[in-house]
Amino acid sequence: MEEVPHDCPGAGSAQAGRGTSCQGCPNQRLCASGAGAAPDPAIEEIKEKMKTVKHKILVLSGKGGVGKSTFSAHLAHGLAEDENTQVALLDIDICGPSIPKIMGLEGEQFLEDNLGVMSVGFLLSSPDDAVIWRGPKKNGMIKQFLRDVDWGEVDYLVVDTPPGTSDEHLSIVQYLAATRIDGAVIITTPQEVSLQDVRKEISFCRKVKLPIIGVVENMSSFVCPNCKKESQIFPPTTGGAEVMCQDLKTPLLGRVPLDPHIGKSCDRGQSFMIDAPDSPATLAYRSIIQRIREFCRLHQPKEEQLVGS
Repeated sequence: MEEVPHDCPGAGSAQAGRGTSCQGCPNQRLCASGAGAAPDPAIEEIKEKMKTVKHKILVLSGKGGVGKSTFSAHLAHGLAEDENTQVALLDIDICGPSIPKIMGLEGEQFLEDNLGVMSVGFLLSSPDDAVIWRGPKKNGMIKQFLRDVDWGEVDYLVVDTPPGTSDEHLSIVQYLAATRIDGAVIITTPQEVSLQDVRKEISFCRKVKLPIIGVVENMSSFVCPNCKKESQIFPPTTGGAEVMCQDLKTPLLGRVPLDPHIGKSCDRGQSFMIDAPDSPATLAYRSIIQRIREFCRLHQPKEEQLVGS
């Protein structure tokens, strides 16, 4: 997994892509293109297109396999339960686009009247096709998604990203920088091998000045549906997300317990929260989604609050 160097100057710095620490970084060329060079005209075009999108939320993870896309899908489902709220879900996991499967879409980009989805998965002739692209082509696809898709009037744009801190993350942050991103939700599991990479993700957010809405600890525990006994499938050997968030002064949005039915619902392309409304995992999802909604409301610019009131 490609990572930002420890002493990275940050994508917004004048030294981005040019400093000594940038040598050998896989993102060097992408960063350098925005440092002291003529700005990409797409940035202004995207800024204009995004004027109709009120809130932009990035869903990140340091490690793959922690349930980031599953959370992105359920965040979109949860926000869209209010039929007066327009939601869009953008999948920029170019090489592993799982959102179409999780959302139950087969070549369609709208799941409900108020929930739209866009993914490179819709552009593949088969879901088994591999996307073998280098950074510049990924960058171009993300630019196209943001600039050329007719998003319309949207209350929440949820962006599902690949794991890590690489080309896709730099591209989405740079292209949306002028449009006010509400912040990032970072997904982890309790064990140290995941937390280790999440610390890097938090460092990345701070370097590129991306606000952090908070951390979600996924697969936090398992409650047996028969005996109701709670077990730790992934033991938090270093204190889990709670201790990490305390150490890094980052909000912990909540913990989502393991439920085997989550995977089954995703495979069927259905909302787990509708399939299992009384599950502890559903209750956790709803609590976290409410906290995210509240964060966006509180951090909305005053002029937008006045318009929306």
